Amino acid sequence: MEFPNALQNWYLENRRDLPWRSTRDPYHIWLSEIMLQQTRVEQGLPYYTKFIEAFPEIEDLAAASSEKVLKLWQGLGYYSRARNLHETAKYVAYELNGKFPGSYKELLKLKGVGDYTASAIASFCYNEKVALVDGNVFRVVSRLKGIETPINTTEGKKLFKKLAEEALEKVNFDRSTYNQAIMEFGALHCKPANPACEVCPFNEECVALRTHKIKDLPVKLRKTRVKKRYFNYLVLETGNEETAIEKRTGKGIWHGLYQFPLVETEKKISEKELRQNELFRQYIKEKDFSVEIFNPEPVIHKLSHQHLYATFWRVQVKEQENTVPLESISAYPVPVLIQNFLNEYLPEDYK
Repeated sequence: MEFPNALQNWYLENRRDLPWRSTRDPYHIWLSEIMLQQTRVEQGLPYYTKFIEAFPEIEDLAAASSEKVLKLWQGLGYYSRARNLHETAKYVAYELNGKFPGSYKELLKLKGVGDYTASAIASFCYNEKVALVDGNVFRVVSRLKGIETPINTTEGKKLFKKLAEEALEKVNFDRSTYNQAIMEFGALHCKPANPACEVCPFNEECVALRTHKIKDLPVKLRKTRVKKRYFNYLVLETGNEETAIEKRTGKGIWHGLYQFPLVETEKKISEKELRQNELFRQYIKEKDFSVEIFNPEPVIHKLSHQHLYATFWRVQVKEQENTVPLESISAYPVPVLIQNFLNEYLPEDYK
């Protein structure tokens, strides 16, 4: 049996029951695809449900405050996706009268929508003949054909897109089903680690299995050196059960989220070094204050291109600007690093 038909049979027997698979509404498909970028389905599904409940229509999302959107997104990471999501919702709702573009080429013009997302919406909503290439497709195709061209190079992206398009031409059933099937096969069967090769319907034709290269494929070049950063968060507490927070500015990944006042240093520092830090002294203008460390060993938070070593310091002062009651701090959108700290150290009455 040819690959597409065998893949379809596998998919019909093994596919997961996911809410965005029961609709052709481009708003729902777009929302799910943006959330699942660099995110596992198991992690993204609860967020998708929360967003649909909070914003049933794209007009509801467009009308929401950025803080509400970021708060619902909190913990999903890659916050630029949430900001682009909100901007695109406003554009579709207000400039396109709530109607998504109806083709791959037009979808590409939306902010935050690249080749894969545009292809997914065009395929799943409009059954347009466009091939999808995501991490799962890279893995399945590279293993089946034994391709060692790195997937994160221009050459690799062009090659795998071409192969996906050629495969799609051979499909004699609904092409959106084929696109769903090959991605699902990579997610559930041809997994990155411990793929089910023994019971794979394609094990006789799989080059990687035959040449013992399952663990080596797909090939991805390492380009970025991981940077270490040392964050010292100042939990500035006043006597009236309030603490200082600030909104992050600039173009960082946590832009628009809230945090405790931050002193970044080149290495882990002691309390004495913190007290002598110039930025710390800018935050703490009074002479009488106390300092206490929450976590002697830094919390390590790993991002794609950087590892953050975070230490939280309780600094008790008499007065401080930009304070909020402890009981309301959980209402603000914060990075997951801050939320984990709040979950562990915030008094139970205020969670």
